Amino acid sequence: MILYPAIDLKDGHAVRLYKGEMDQATVFNENPAAQALEFVNAGCEWLHLVDLNGAFAGEPVNAAPVEEILKQCKIPAQLGGGIRDMATIERWLSKGLQRVILGTVAVENPELVREAARAFPGHVAVGIDARKGMVATKGWATETNVTATDLAKSFEDAGVAAIIYTDINRDGAMKGPNVEETAALARAVSIPVIASGGVSSLDDLRNLKNCGAALNGAISGRALYDGAIDLAEALAVLKG
Repeated sequence: MILYPAIDLKDGHAVRLYKGEMDQATVFNENPAAQALEFVNAGCEWLHLVDLNGAFAGEPVNAAPVEEILKQCKIPAQLGGGIRDMATIERWLSKGLQRVILGTVAVENPELVREAARAFPGHVAVGIDARKGMVATKGWATETNVTATDLAKSFEDAGVAAIIYTDINRDGAMKGPNVEETAALARAVSIPVIASGGVSSLDDLRNLKNCGAALNGAISGRALYDGAIDLAEALAVLKG
């Protein structure tokens, strides 16, 4: 399993939100590229980037810090937030991003996901963010009547590289991930699933790892910044 350290970008800074609320943001580093390099130097193999402002605006807002991270860091990175058309997908991939994460458009324009996955094999992931099993879009501000499992299954034949599944009510809350729902989703599809939301201890990582091969990795943010998870130990747990 891969550990994806999260760098959530708001107003140019690396922050963490509490349960997805933009007005409950804690700034952890005013220099996101420096934060990314810390993760790289510690041995991380991937970076997980989120343009929080972009998720609400529907277009990239924190492009400058993302580009600086891509320039300075020589490991693959995935980015979500405000990526809702083919031109934006092409632009980010041309700048060296390894993987775009499509969330809102996966609900509103699923054909774009399919088109992008065909055009850029291995470089398109679907972000599924859910409250109580129901998908939320547009920076988690809009509730839908689509279940996370149904949405994931709808892309079974699309060729997407991964599904990033976030339990919104666990995100930033340090209460542990929703292992049961994450495992159920991973078993329901053949697409690799990455767990997100609430990972706050080494035991959380062990529990996710025990879900089996269908789970590709886990994203952690606040716990790494707060020191609740030692990064070196976390990498060892997931590789062991």
